[in-house]
Amino acid sequence: MQKAVSSTFSRWAFGSALTVGTLSAAGYFLNSVDSLTAQTSPPAVTASPHAKENLTHANALSQAFRASSNRVLPAVVSIQNVVQPKLVQREIPRRSPRQVPPGMQRPGMEELDPLLKRFFGDMPDLEDMQPQQPGGRESSGSGVIIDSSGIILTNNHVVAGGGKLRVKMHDGREFDVVDVKTDPSTDLAVIKIKSSVPLPYAVLGDSDQMMIGDWVLALGQPFGLQDTVTAGIISAKGRDIGITRHNEFLQTDAAINPGNSGGPLVNLQGEVVGINTAISSSSGGFQGIGFAVPVNVAKWVSTQLLKDGAVHRGYLGVGIQPVDQALAEQLGLSTSQGALITDVQPDSPAAAAGMMPQDVVVEFAGQPVHSPRQLQAVVGRAPLGTKQPLVVLRDGKKVTLQVSVREQPKGYGEVAKQDEPEAKPSESSSFDELGLNVSPLTPAVAKQLGVKVEQGVVVTDVEQGSVAAQAGLDEGDVITQVGRTPVNNVEEFRAAVKTADLSKGVMLLVKGAEGSRFVVLKK
Repeated sequence: MQKAVSSTFSRWAFGSALTVGTLSAAGYFLNSVDSLTAQTSPPAVTASPHAKENLTHANALSQAFRASSNRVLPAVVSIQNVVQPKLVQREIPRRSPRQVPPGMQRPGMEELDPLLKRFFGDMPDLEDMQPQQPGGRESSGSGVIIDSSGIILTNNHVVAGGGKLRVKMHDGREFDVVDVKTDPSTDLAVIKIKSSVPLPYAVLGDSDQMMIGDWVLALGQPFGLQDTVTAGIISAKGRDIGITRHNEFLQTDAAINPGNSGGPLVNLQGEVVGINTAISSSSGGFQGIGFAVPVNVAKWVSTQLLKDGAVHRGYLGVGIQPVDQALAEQLGLSTSQGALITDVQPDSPAAAAGMMPQDVVVEFAGQPVHSPRQLQAVVGRAPLGTKQPLVVLRDGKKVTLQVSVREQPKGYGEVAKQDEPEAKPSESSSFDELGLNVSPLTPAVAKQLGVKVEQGVVVTDVEQGSVAAQAGLDEGDVITQVGRTPVNNVEEFRAAVKTADLSKGVMLLVKGAEGSRFVVLKK
């Protein structure tokens, strides 16, 4: 046997010109290698009880990911939105991909907001942007079936644009969308497909029960890659990122990218807890921060869309802003939580309840209120026509009011465009200590600025780096109150600020086209 092994080794290792002596050396070499291998082979590994326990936990988490994915994936769909071109201006020769300059394979992404980019699907190649392309412009997103009859929950921006919508399911079947209902205020939409057999659907969970640090999975079709699953955690709750009128997003670090929009965010039980909507990115791709509409909001919105085709929200009829440390000191508060009332609209539920500017709402319908966003959310979803208790801090004391919730009027909160010719303020008066100039407010100027006030002074100039600039004042702001003293003209404004102690700070009520706010001037 030794000879046979040595001969075989010689043929492939040393060729045919080996002598007997060399062959003997080769046999010795083989024996040496066998001996060395035996001496250096690692001993059998015996895992410690602690290592076994860690492996058991890791496998359990892996199995939870697997079970959750398998439970939801059959209900996750791809949504194609094909918008037909309205006008063909000229023929543009198509270019092959090799002719596209480097860095131009995915145009348009750099034109989007660098902070918040939505997921409109895979960005088209440069030649796909030509208006004469057959079939028009196509974008894609995701959705999740929430009822076996074919009801799908997704984002408004996935189905917007008036294009032809087509749904592709996990098993390859395709359906045309037969009905679309949307709510741009939350960027949610409900679409409907028809099937002759019941369809798989996902179970909607309770997003209020999700806590920071909980595991979640994001499912969808990023960049057209069907049935993609990524894992992460809930990074934050109640995020206001300013992309919709009603903001209360879940933040996650589960990887989501263009094409994931409208897909579900699910917990380890396989329940939908959010609808993926936006990412924070400077590159257009995932950078660790994504946002999803909480499923409790989606359930409330979708129920109304399916019932009435529209969403009915409650409102108070007030202007609100956050309470920062400077405002808390001016208002004599020990906390900076709550929603500060900046103005109360006449004939509104808030006016009927006796709410006043400078009230700080800290509770509504038995729920604590920590921010303006939270107040807007709980009031919006309050049952219409009901009377709800509301607690405010007024002059440092708690006051309980009763407010009758009414439906928010159509167009509420929208800023009307001003087409009037420009009206110039009167001659300005300078306040060097504050670093600003003001002039009287005339009806023509108020109309031009879009403010519905009849008295006050208009800021005409703000010195860079001044007390006024640091407080956030800007040209066109209308100051109507200093402390708790209303000011009707420049003389009253001068008298009010003359007695103010800038070292302790003075609070101003400022009005603009987008509403009212309090600012604090302080050295």
